[in-house]
Amino acid sequence: MHTLAYGISHSVKIAVPGRYSLPQAMVLLLVLAALPLPAVGGKPADLTVEQAYMGLSPGPLRNARVVKLPKGVVLRSGRLLITSDQVPAAAKSGTPEATGPTPPNPFAVLEQVAVDSLLRFEARVWARVTEKDSNQEIGDPLVQAYLRSVADKAIVSDSELRAYYDESPDMFSGATFDQAAEGLRNYLQREKRTEATDQLIRTISERTLVEIDADWLKAPAAAALANPVDRARRSGKPTVVDFGADGCRPCDMMAPILEELRSTYTGKCNVLFTHVRQEPALAQRYGISVIPVQVFFDRQGREVFRNLGFYPKEQMLARMAEIGVK
Repeated sequence: MHTLAYGISHSVKIAVPGRYSLPQAMVLLLVLAALPLPAVGGKPADLTVEQAYMGLSPGPLRNARVVKLPKGVVLRSGRLLITSDQVPAAAKSGTPEATGPTPPNPFAVLEQVAVDSLLRFEARVWARVTEKDSNQEIGDPLVQAYLRSVADKAIVSDSELRAYYDESPDMFSGATFDQAAEGLRNYLQREKRTEATDQLIRTISERTLVEIDADWLKAPAAAALANPVDRARRSGKPTVVDFGADGCRPCDMMAPILEELRSTYTGKCNVLFTHVRQEPALAQRYGISVIPVQVFFDRQGREVFRNLGFYPKEQMLARMAEIGVK
């Protein structure tokens, strides 16, 4: 796998732990109690961003409520207000989304601004809960310390290491497990740390109420979803998308497998390849931080599984059967 170095890499699958140890539970309650006050007007009947525009958010704002907000306000979360004037200003000021060859989608800019603000708040809460002196590190340094505290809990077990080696032997050019173990552990450790922080970021709208103006959201959503991947998800057929790039060895190994599957299952399943260097905004929205990644969607367009790295044909076929491809 190759690590990509653009923007913020937030993937979309969400998994919330079902139980906590007592110290974790206490910390969680303290964090939740200190989050921004819920904004007036949020009702269970309000659609979330994911319900209204499937796949628009890679996670951070997928559970934000789509509501009618006061004129000029596009996002509200307790005392946090983001106005329609702030979004284009943020795009021009050098946000990660503004570095590409095309203008950034306003929703992507809004999401970045909102996440930055909410993360800073959570970092301050974390500093208080852990008795860290938040006066020593403020702003981005405190946020980075908060994220490191999450990443440091991600450990690669020996069984995970062995399983990865056994599942992808072609990637090691004949090296034995003992020869490959150290480098593989370092690589998987980096990936697991990244996943841990991504998980924290992409669930941020589950931890506090966030509202987005329904009228403002229509145009950015329509523009963001006008691409082959999102059109395929809405086609009523199962979809498999491989995110990769030329010159990446495991990506090149995937190419003949994808071509065969595309030919065999024409009309039954969408099989797409997305070149992440040609579609950086799309790759970022789908949370692609390493390549290749294969993402499987069911007939309703819901993501049901993703694999990082080379995926053998037999395993591809088994996953395709699970989403209804026969």
